[in-house]
Amino acid sequence: MRVLFVCLGNICRSPTAEVIFRRLLDERGLAHRVQVDSCGIGNWHVGKAPDPRTSQAAARRGIDLTTLRARQLVADDFGRFDYLLAMDHDNLAAMRALAPAGFDPHLGLFLDFAGLADRAVPDPYYGGERGFEEVLDLVEKGALGLLAEIETRLKARP
Repeated sequence: MRVLFVCLGNICRSPTAEVIFRRLLDERGLAHRVQVDSCGIGNWHVGKAPDPRTSQAAARRGIDLTTLRARQLVADDFGRFDYLLAMDHDNLAAMRALAPAGFDPHLGLFLDFAGLADRAVPDPYYGGERGFEEVLDLVEKGALGLLAEIETRLKARP
């Protein structure tokens, strides 16, 4: 099974989701069964490390983002992943516009799995420190819900 987290530039929200979800998979002994990646809609930050504010907020919670580098969503991603999860409605609209006709895998909002009324992870890039903490809180909730979904699907597979 393969999961792709997508935000605008791949330096704040989606890399945070990638690492948090990977950690949950490790804790549950599922890392060998689920591949996780992240990317951005735009190409502004390709090859760059996550935003320092994102890395600092994550580090305060024991999460290390230092090995990640931003990449852009490419057409092949639609054939490689079972779940393509957008951080907000604009990201999702851009992904739908790029998706090939007849695309079958799950394409939706990441926070659909969190059971929250507002299903968008806000972009903290132009805000203050609190926005980066909020992203971590929301991503942790979404990751737990997604993990429950993935575990159910994996149990159904032989």
